[in-house]
Amino acid sequence: MGRRVVVTGLGMVTPLGTGIEKNWEMVCAGKSGIGPITKFDASQFPAQIAGEVLDFKSEDFMDKQQLRRFDIFVHYAVASARMAMEDSGLKIDSKNQNRVGCITGSGLGGLAMLEHYHKILLEKGPRRISPFFIPGMIANMAPGQIAIEYGAKGPNISIETACAASCHAIGESFRQIHAGTVDAMITGGSEAVITPLALGGFCSMRALSTRNDEPERASRPFDLDRDGFVMGEGAGILILEEMNQALERGAQIYAEVVGYGLSGDAYHVSAPEPEGEGAISCMSMAISDAGLQPEDIDYINAHGTSTKLNDESENKAVKAVFGEHAYKLAISSTKSMTGHLLGGAGGIEAVYTVLTLHHGMVPPTINYETPDPLCDLDYVPNKPRKTKVRAAMSNSFGFGGTNASLVFKAFEP
Repeated sequence: MGRRVVVTGLGMVTPLGTGIEKNWEMVCAGKSGIGPITKFDASQFPAQIAGEVLDFKSEDFMDKQQLRRFDIFVHYAVASARMAMEDSGLKIDSKNQNRVGCITGSGLGGLAMLEHYHKILLEKGPRRISPFFIPGMIANMAPGQIAIEYGAKGPNISIETACAASCHAIGESFRQIHAGTVDAMITGGSEAVITPLALGGFCSMRALSTRNDEPERASRPFDLDRDGFVMGEGAGILILEEMNQALERGAQIYAEVVGYGLSGDAYHVSAPEPEGEGAISCMSMAISDAGLQPEDIDYINAHGTSTKLNDESENKAVKAVFGEHAYKLAISSTKSMTGHLLGGAGGIEAVYTVLTLHHGMVPPTINYETPDPLCDLDYVPNKPRKTKVRAAMSNSFGFGGTNASLVFKAFEP
């Protein structure tokens, strides 16, 4: 038996706002954070909408010198970590610094900074490239900066597994504490790639919704009229701790992390395996790892991207894993409100899943208007649902066929 792992702190920055309170209020109200792109002129692109973070002020969380040195995805990660650390009340000092680590996920790292300095290279030459360019954009600078800020000298890892990255980061952090390597982890993920290059790349794949005239209604997971995902940005960070340590210091405990599963499709660079084989494998592994039966799960925060192939495949996988119980599950995709944070998605969705357990309120899937016969489960359409949730799962599946699932339980000492 490994050690028990609990969640004691939460922090997030999303298109719905900065901070836990604002996010939970917005997500339960079914509000969309999707709008026209304002970061650059997107008029030449087929998709011109995204879930941008609009209320965030970097200077509230970092000093001015640091702001210029790091890509915005690092700002989001550091800010979310600060909120989570304050929420948890965890203190790191010389006694425990080697027993606290940081693992975060990101899909593309500092793409905005890369595009900026590539332009400078072409227009002004190599001498004008900042010495802070490389350290400011690499993906592992998110956990690196968080660790520097708090003096966390335990494991420090950056995971880049596309849209599953943050979910993997949380799962690997859970394993470190469970195994006794560390006593606490700062974990989750961050992404900020609403840039011309990323938008152009996803447009060329025809992966994005082009419902430009109705941005708030564009992300519509599991709806028959879905036409692609909507890019989002932000970060979600959780503080995980060994249970006895958390209880001894009187920490608030939101939920317990009990299971983690991961798998590969070995099928295609971007499409999910049509029957959901990889998703079936990792969901089954997470439930088994938690020591639970499928019927013990009450809620799934679905990967639910709003693409035709992904939603169908996930629906099939849930039915294969849960059997008849699949029809009793409450399932929602919060991407309907935030858009898809890519490598950061698992971070914010784990936070929403934990808050679902904590508050006994299931967020809705908004824009669910026309049921798809191939997506025939209970997707909690358009309105939140007050209900007791004993155990919940969060799914993240990424390009390259990489999959991750987490299982959380309502905490009982």
